[in-house]
Amino acid sequence: MESKANYLNVETFLEINKFKGKIFVIKYGGSIMDNKEAQHTFIDDLLLLTSIGIKIVIVHGGGPEISKWIKKTGGENRFVKGLRVTDKSTMEIVEMVLSGNINKKLSSNLSRKGLTAIGLSGKDSGLIKAKKKYVYDGKDKVDIGFVGEITGINKELLLNLLDNNVIPVISPIGCDDDGNSYNINADYAASFISGTLKAEKFLIMTDVDGIYMDTKDPSSILPCIDIDEIKEYINSDIVTGGMIPKLECCINALNKGTKSVHLINGNKEHNLLFNITNHIGTQIVTKRSDNLCQKIV
Repeated sequence: MESKANYLNVETFLEINKFKGKIFVIKYGGSIMDNKEAQHTFIDDLLLLTSIGIKIVIVHGGGPEISKWIKKTGGENRFVKGLRVTDKSTMEIVEMVLSGNINKKLSSNLSRKGLTAIGLSGKDSGLIKAKKKYVYDGKDKVDIGFVGEITGINKELLLNLLDNNVIPVISPIGCDDDGNSYNINADYAASFISGTLKAEKFLIMTDVDGIYMDTKDPSSILPCIDIDEIKEYINSDIVTGGMIPKLECCINALNKGTKSVHLINGNKEHNLLFNITNHIGTQIVTKRSDNLCQKIV
């Protein structure tokens, strides 16, 4: 891994400076929140990006922490097609963990390091409008409780914050017109927000290095992939399991106007910056013929 001194050079600065005034939406995965060193360097990277004038939106998850609290209170963690079954008591825990514990801790950590960040629930100012989501098991419609499907984003609120150099730190809780709260998959929420803002980059910080042709072979990582290839790899079972809904969110972001999506390992120090300068991880674009993809193939 390069030292901090090595990546803060003129070439790096000029490369990043190309994105001055652009919007980056970052999905900060719950699986990487216990890595203290990576958290510190993540904040260092944000300080550099914002000093250049890049506008940052952070949407965080918190699945492992939610599961821990459900277990502590004697509940059961149940999932259907990758979505958490969320009854009323579970929804209370989800909201406590996401909009309380995690959101405020993350926004406070950013603020203490000199960034101007504000923690927001998706319920604040109608930031994330949602309706009840159903899943289908074969031919049957399955009710999984207070799980939400996004119907709209308060774009003006986010743009106002970004224009004033504020980093919105968003917990993926939605609400409907009747005031009902909904648990929303963080990847889905982040992709919807990225598409709404027509972000320059949607960066998914997770606990894997990227997309592999063979998960047992580290050398098989794909530096770049387009939407048609994703569909092909899903249909041929090259991409399986939990990676499928994550990549579907990537497609959603691109189709709504995001320029490029990046899947990177947030557990590795300074990977946020290394992604911009050295193309770490997997880049996802609408078509491989895109100039964005040609740079790294």
